[in-house]
Amino acid sequence: MKVVIAEKPDQGATLAKPFSHRKRQGYIEIHANEVFPKGAYITWAVGHLFQLQAPEKYEGKWKKWSLDDLPIIPLRFQYELQRAKAKQFSVIKDLLKKREVTEIIHAGDAGREGELIIRNIISMSKVQKPMKRLWISSLTEKAIIQGFESLREEAEMRSLYHEAYSRACADWLVGMNASRVYSILLKQQGMSDVFSAGRVQTPTLALIVRRDEEIERFKSEPFWEVKAHFQIGDHSYEGTWQKDGESRIQSRELAEKIASFCQNKQAIVKTMKIERKEFAPPLLFNLSSLQATINKMYKFSPKKTLDVLQKLYQKGIVSYPRSDSQYVTKGEAETFPEILSKLKKFSPYNKWIPTPHASLLNNKRFVNEAKVSDHYAIIPTEQVTDPVSLSEDEKKIYDLVIKRFIAAHHDKAIMNYSTITTLVDERAEFVSKGKQILQDGWRQVLMQNEKEEEPLLPPVQEQDKGVVKKVLTKEGKTQPPKRYTEGQLITLMKTAGKHMENDELEKVLKQTEGLGTEATRAGIITMLKDRKYIDIQKNIVYPTDKAKVLIRAIGENVLASAEMTAKWEQRLQEIGKGKASAPEFMEQVKKLSDRLVHNALQEATTWNFEDLDTESIQRTKGRKGKSIPKTSLGNCLKCGGKVIDKGKFYGCSNYQNTKCSFTISKIILSKRITQKIVKKVLTDGKSDRIDGFKKGEKEFSAYLSWDSNQKKIHFQFDIN
Repeated sequence: MKVVIAEKPDQGATLAKPFSHRKRQGYIEIHANEVFPKGAYITWAVGHLFQLQAPEKYEGKWKKWSLDDLPIIPLRFQYELQRAKAKQFSVIKDLLKKREVTEIIHAGDAGREGELIIRNIISMSKVQKPMKRLWISSLTEKAIIQGFESLREEAEMRSLYHEAYSRACADWLVGMNASRVYSILLKQQGMSDVFSAGRVQTPTLALIVRRDEEIERFKSEPFWEVKAHFQIGDHSYEGTWQKDGESRIQSRELAEKIASFCQNKQAIVKTMKIERKEFAPPLLFNLSSLQATINKMYKFSPKKTLDVLQKLYQKGIVSYPRSDSQYVTKGEAETFPEILSKLKKFSPYNKWIPTPHASLLNNKRFVNEAKVSDHYAIIPTEQVTDPVSLSEDEKKIYDLVIKRFIAAHHDKAIMNYSTITTLVDERAEFVSKGKQILQDGWRQVLMQNEKEEEPLLPPVQEQDKGVVKKVLTKEGKTQPPKRYTEGQLITLMKTAGKHMENDELEKVLKQTEGLGTEATRAGIITMLKDRKYIDIQKNIVYPTDKAKVLIRAIGENVLASAEMTAKWEQRLQEIGKGKASAPEFMEQVKKLSDRLVHNALQEATTWNFEDLDTESIQRTKGRKGKSIPKTSLGNCLKCGGKVIDKGKFYGCSNYQNTKCSFTISKIILSKRITQKIVKKVLTDGKSDRIDGFKKGEKEFSAYLSWDSNQKKIHFQFDIN
């Protein structure tokens, strides 16, 4: 008899579905069948049942946070059972020890984390029995049965376990030592909060903070453009003045002079160029590309997308969600015609099926076994479901996965890009750009509602003559870099190599898919939110002063760079392939931990946070989870109560008792409102002048002021 261990309860239930079975407490009994002639037990973990022990379990003195004890480096790492999950571990252990059980089937998620979760359980149960590995990329009944009929040898995956174990221990070492040294040193500077630091979260945070610094340093400059309307024979169109490829003019006077010169002048078509471009259908989704696309369309957080996708996977209607590949194998491609024929039954997919290409088998853009590592792209499975039967969130994601899949079977999109260069009075040059869609191809599936911004230009010929009908000047302002959206954070983490100066390491990061993995990126973003390093407002990411303090303290140290992650991921991958030594890697990590502590101690004397709101960076929970009273920022201007930090806004502490509605948002028109600003408003009734408010494309400066008549905060402007 065999014991199958899944990673989660619902996965266990799905694995049991193809077989006659009976539910028990904490496991499912599979009756004898062709796949399991003697029957089987299917049980499950609840994610990680074990965690690496806390420092004080190794050395009692490590319970206290002290600079004298750093770095903390255990002689040998130990795992401990999470108390809340002890009952399920007991169930698994009892099943493994049954005399009739002769083989264990490891059925964790097919990736390094799944490898670690299940092997830890088996190791901690101290049961040594033969083990095989279930390795599947979808949870359809067909895939499950095929997977059980072609189990892989345990030894094939052992290196993947060593990779996962090394990563967990190394992350513990760096995270524990970096978090303690910066928390202690920053507490000495008046900030009593815990400053969590880590191999992936800190370089990610550094990229966010550095974008914020770019925006703060940016000085907007005005510029002008000259637009002319031409009448060339029966055709009219608009063009923009340019010289040496530059259309922006630095002074209003010069712009008006050019406009005046061109008014009612003769015009001639100098050149008319048409460039034909072809666009192949986009690649199939991996997790990162799906998270970024869904965030752009529906503002879902990356975590929400992953959670919903996991539900669709559990239902057996999409393939493995944490895939990092955008390609499929020939075996998968052979199932595509069947999937298409099933999708044809449902609207709106029946509009696009049958597709121009019935098969992708010989299309290397999508079918490339060399680019499929553990899992293939995220696609609908042959267990096709009508999206109407799903929840609203599930429907949105399933629909997009289906459309991307159908689009891959359509023709390329073909467009003509036209550029007209018009010469006015043989001196002033104007450029007009437009495009014409010659063949929609895959765009009819994926871009039905997209607006075309570029105009269709008329079919004028070179040397055609006409006149300038109208000229006008248009004022603009240079714009700072945009803040990241949550979806762009996923892309940012994936492409962090672009921010590196070392070409070799950039290649490594590209190979290792940047910061973190498909499976962990959404969790890292959630962690940054939970630890009060970032605020998300209307899908836009803002770093908090706590984040700015940490990144400034770390400075140019390796902990905040993508470089360390590149080297780290390279070595971990080599361990996973059996090409590098895990013990040697861990020795290097111990040296790194020592260096991180040494650097922090050395540089702490030079830190300067005068421009940041350090007073607000304090713990809000006591050691046993009890709330610590929040510091008052001043008296409420509405009722006289105390104004405190309430997370996403500042508000009156009397709200519970008197319903006092006094609040000041932490972000107003893209500008972060600090505690320092709030204190000034509460004390003087008016802030200092604040630059950088943004409404649409316009930026302006204003004061936040208390209106005693209307009883609310409003903008006050300088009188010119």
